Amino acid sequence: MASVAYLAGVARVRRRGEHWPVRRTIGFFALGLGSYAVVELGFLGAYSAELRWAFSTRIALLIFAVPAGIASGRPLDLLAQAGGGPAAARVARLLRSRFVRISGNAMVATLVIAAVFCLFLTPVAGILRVNPVIEGLLGILVPLVGLAMVLPMTALGALHTATFVTIEFLLAFVELLIDSVPGLLLRLNDSVLDLVPDAARAMSWWPSTLHDQHLAGDMIWFIAEFADVPILVILMIRWMRTDRAEAKGFDDLSDEEYDEMTRAHLRAER
Repeated sequence: MASVAYLAGVARVRRRGEHWPVRRTIGFFALGLGSYAVVELGFLGAYSAELRWAFSTRIALLIFAVPAGIASGRPLDLLAQAGGGPAAARVARLLRSRFVRISGNAMVATLVIAAVFCLFLTPVAGILRVNPVIEGLLGILVPLVGLAMVLPMTALGALHTATFVTIEFLLAFVELLIDSVPGLLLRLNDSVLDLVPDAARAMSWWPSTLHDQHLAGDMIWFIAEFADVPILVILMIRWMRTDRAEAKGFDDLSDEEYDEMTRAHLRAER
């Protein structure tokens, strides 16, 4: 469904004589849907219910890598361009909505991702992993949660104030530490936290229960730290664009307007 919708959007843009970069289409399919297929249909998806490290790695990639790959295709920009003025207005309203403004900032992303990773420290992780219905639904819900956080961040036209973006940027550095805590706790704990007994060892090289948990902690730690790098890049770009937009706003003021704004600021300081 995502492939058909995206290709239909690209075809509509080109029928109108407009340009859509090929690199975005390649990014959407190769990095986005391609990574989703590798995760869900490959080793991680096949052994997610049996191996803790496969399950944790699958969830971490679904919330980090897959949404980032899909976002590289700029689907919201495609929707706005393919649908013309009305679609662009709807996308703009969506980006200004309270839900998107809350979900699409680094503060909420830090808390959501930390909460998801903390589930691996509880018996809830075992329930999610061994229940086939829930385990299957996670393959749909987790990428959607990631997209709710990543897509607004990549929509650089939705600018915040420079102060807000600065706070986001600083909090993203704090996230580097916060995200590592669940992985470290899984790695250093000498008791099985999900309370699920050993599965049948289908392969001779399968790790023991405790070693499986330690590997899960290692993978969560590595993926979380590595995935923060593109988020920092996105925030840096948004910071630069916000600062440029605010500077242009000051440059467009007349001398009288600038003097009046300065006097109002001085009166407020008193």
